[in-house]
Amino acid sequence: MTNEFLYNFIKQHNVAVVATLSKNNKPEAALVGFAISKDLEIVFDTVKTSRKYKNLLQNPNVAVVIGWDNETTVQYEGIATELYGVDAEYYKEIYFEVYPDGRQRAKTWQHIVHFKITPKWIRYSDFNEGGGVEEIEF
Repeated sequence: MTNEFLYNFIKQHNVAVVATLSKNNKPEAALVGFAISKDLEIVFDTVKTSRKYKNLLQNPNVAVVIGWDNETTVQYEGIATELYGVDAEYYKEIYFEVYPDGRQRAKTWQHIVHFKITPKWIRYSDFNEGGGVEEIEF
């Protein structure tokens, strides 16, 4: 399994479940719209009033599930970073390619922010005949 294979699989999807931990170490999950960079970084937006945002500030470790159709999925663990400065524009453009309306949200929604998740571990699972399970650590 190559990074290119993972990129092509993940790029076929535009929603994922992101799991975070609350300050009391309770798991919380949310469905998010996302985009993927060539380096397998996940980019998404949220608002500062969300549980997810508060959780990410106190613990940036996340787990993500992408693609659950046809018994084929990616499990993804990484570190979430709020985007600022010059890097933010690069990653926002990746996100806006998938969600062009995100540009308008970024201008008009109060408290909207963007995050990048850098992968630390990815598992691709295909439970169909002839499929398999492969993992990559970063």
